[in-house]
Amino acid sequence: MLDDILDYTENIRERPVWQPIPRAVRAAFREPLPQKPVHLASIHNTFMRDILPYSVGNAHPGFMGWVHGGGTPVGMLAEMLAAGLNGNLGGRDQIPIEVERQVLRWVRELFGFPDTASGLFVTGTSMANLIAVLVARTKAIGAGVRRQGVAATGKRLTAYTSAGAHCSIAQAMDLAGLGSDVLRIIPVNGRYQIDIHALEEAIGRDRSAGLTPFLIAATAGTVDVGAVDHLAAVAEIARRETVWFHVDGAYGALAMLAPDLAPRLAGIERADSIAFDFNKWGQVPYDAGFVLVRDGTLHQSTFASPAAYLRRETRGMAAGSPWPCDFGPDLSRGFRALKTWFTIKAYGAEKLGAMISKTCALARYLKHCIEAEAALELLAPVALNIVCFRYRSGNADEVNRNIVADLQESGIAAPSTTTVNGCLAIRAAIVNHRTNRSDIDALLQAVLVLGSVHGNRQSKAQP
Repeated sequence: MLDDILDYTENIRERPVWQPIPRAVRAAFREPLPQKPVHLASIHNTFMRDILPYSVGNAHPGFMGWVHGGGTPVGMLAEMLAAGLNGNLGGRDQIPIEVERQVLRWVRELFGFPDTASGLFVTGTSMANLIAVLVARTKAIGAGVRRQGVAATGKRLTAYTSAGAHCSIAQAMDLAGLGSDVLRIIPVNGRYQIDIHALEEAIGRDRSAGLTPFLIAATAGTVDVGAVDHLAAVAEIARRETVWFHVDGAYGALAMLAPDLAPRLAGIERADSIAFDFNKWGQVPYDAGFVLVRDGTLHQSTFASPAAYLRRETRGMAAGSPWPCDFGPDLSRGFRALKTWFTIKAYGAEKLGAMISKTCALARYLKHCIEAEAALELLAPVALNIVCFRYRSGNADEVNRNIVADLQESGIAAPSTTTVNGCLAIRAAIVNHRTNRSDIDALLQAVLVLGSVHGNRQSKAQP
């Protein structure tokens, strides 16, 4: 099994990025509950034949559809060790928790946070955003909200984010019991950043109406085009208005590892909380999200439970308080920190930063190629590593939608689609450390060929 999966990684370029699932393969996973044991070798053969070839393919260098990391053999082997150890990192006095605390110290250093800042591994940035909203809620209306609920405070809280923000911000407002309707969606400027003037006006209107602004969620690397909000300006508004300043840096926050990119995130060091994923630009295998909170005491008061079965001691296995379960909703937690710790130790911050810079350089290369090709049109500025473009054609949305579907089914490359200024765009998110110029060239060549085919077909279909 180990040999086969290492061979898969080593020879991944020989495979299609993605391929449609045959009906017979899909049907094979409708079997009833097995009553008798099956030999392990047979199960593994099924994996190699019917599972491995039909994954989404984000380990492949031609995968550019969504912001997914490519993973590494180092992370894979660390995950195997963690699974063998089978540690539960909810609490107790154990070295695996010290490994997680070590990564927290590195994260504090990376973002310039104080030693009193807290942090937690979670499934991903969606969960990290929810934790940040809950801590901000505690800051605004007190820890009593955990017993009495939001309505008991009499305050009507409002929050703010940009039109380019990830949907998990609205979802976090929903799950926190505040309602997504009180999240003000602020328009973006020409660089797809949150409009600072519009943000100030929205906060002013809500205060005049007797509402209580409590949170601004800025974005470092928007989901559609990879824009980075003017974080320093947002930080200043948050300070002046005394509201929580959160940064959703799902993938973009780790640009701090790259000296040429870190200045674009100026102001992130002033955040009250940051959410991001190591499993994106950090190339750690899924899942490995992280939330960092400046006020560790406030973070703990938002989640800590006095349950008797979680009693703490000064010695023995129940020592080592506070525990990770004091900072989030999970009591049962896997050893996500190990594969992250292995990855950072094995490659080092400098090499990881250089890899991140390389993906942005490839995005700039793709941008220049698009601008040099009359048949293609760039649809948004390239801030980091996401490029949105389209093939010029009559009924361009339909043509480009078909181009993307054909690309994915061909296995040559796998971009995705999004909408930019009302236009359907081909969206290439260059995240994988294995991607190089030849993969960009293959994408462009295929887009031009397919665009010509669909464009001609459309012309012939017109009366």
